[in-house]
Amino acid sequence: MTTVNISLPDALQSFVDEQVGARGYGNSSEYVLELIRKDRDRQRLRDLLLRGAASPPEVAADADYFDRLRGRVLESGERSSAGNFGGTGV
Repeated sequence: MTTVNISLPDALQSFVDEQVGARGYGNSSEYVLELIRKDRDRQRLRDLLLRGAASPPEVAADADYFDRLRGRVLESGERSSAGNFGGTGV
């Protein structure tokens, strides 16, 4: 693992220390690692959303599409309920 040193103004260091204590991190490195991971995940999601928005639609999202989608969801729910305690849905 590589070590990175950063300099923070006192106010930001105090904030980091508060977050470490309040959120149960072992130290400031764990907190910063979590921030970096979350930022990476946000960027990946943003990239996926932008690629999806730029791609041509494969099917029209019209009333028939949503009817078929509702039917699949209802059918899936019925199948999962049937396996629970004799189909009672409990």
